Amino acid sequence: MTEVDTTAVPAVTDASAREGGVLVRVRSRLPEFTGALQRVAEQVLADPAVAARSTIVELAERSGTSPATITRFCRALGFEGYADLRLDIAAETGRARAAGWTVDIGREIQPGDPLGRVLDQLMAADTRAMQDTAALLDLGEVERAAAAIATANRVNIFGASGSALVGEEFQFSLHRIGVPAWAWTDVHNGLASAALMRDGDVALGISHSGQTRETIEMLAEAGSHGATTVALTSFPRAPLAELADIVLLTATQATTFRPDALSARHPQLVVLDLLYIAVAQRTTERSHAAFQRTARAVDGHKGRKE
Repeated sequence: MTEVDTTAVPAVTDASAREGGVLVRVRSRLPEFTGALQRVAEQVLADPAVAARSTIVELAERSGTSPATITRFCRALGFEGYADLRLDIAAETGRARAAGWTVDIGREIQPGDPLGRVLDQLMAADTRAMQDTAALLDLGEVERAAAAIATANRVNIFGASGSALVGEEFQFSLHRIGVPAWAWTDVHNGLASAALMRDGDVALGISHSGQTRETIEMLAEAGSHGATTVALTSFPRAPLAELADIVLLTATQATTFRPDALSARHPQLVVLDLLYIAVAQRTTERSHAAFQRTARAVDGHKGRKE
């Protein structure tokens, strides 16, 4: 028996929200969908090629839903109807085949798979995640974040667990070019530092899910004191993104034994590397001088050739 989900889900209406591949959009909105709509999204992501070939009735049967739910799913993604969704999925899967995807990213990694096969899976998943991130990322938002950081009196970076490691890498990069930046992983210390922020400061919160409570609290505290807030996340409607002034989006390609949070690391690092370079471009003389001084300071600790 099929189920009809009557839960209201906001449709994608603006052009910027429709940028990127359809599968990226489905994946980024997956946490918003519930019940029948979630099952449709999971069915599309599980086998996009089959979804592209299916009629609306066939997709409804495969996902255990109804044609009406499929229609609502299409509209939630910004499509007029199912025909438009099918065309976009078919075009995207066709481009993937034309690009020479020799590894099926959707294939589950099995416990007995040889390491060569696992390596191929990881490389394919990371490559696709990078391309999806490039399609999702709003360069205008990167420009805004870079402009704010370049003139900031203080930059606070908040993150927990793996996101904290990414934040520390970014903090190190900014320090090398003379930007006063601190990375906070302890929520008490982070909140105390956030409470001292003011206009002209920048706070960056990093969370793949956008739902890490500690990171949300620290970013919200910083914003309440006038700091410009930036969120780095994979989900544009997550709580972290909703409270931020600027949102930088990443994509992921999870595999068995490697969840989304871990597969998000490389795209996060790429986006922050881009942001770092954009900041350096805006402060060329200061950044170059600071980098030269910091390089000389540590040069004596590097190994020397005989």
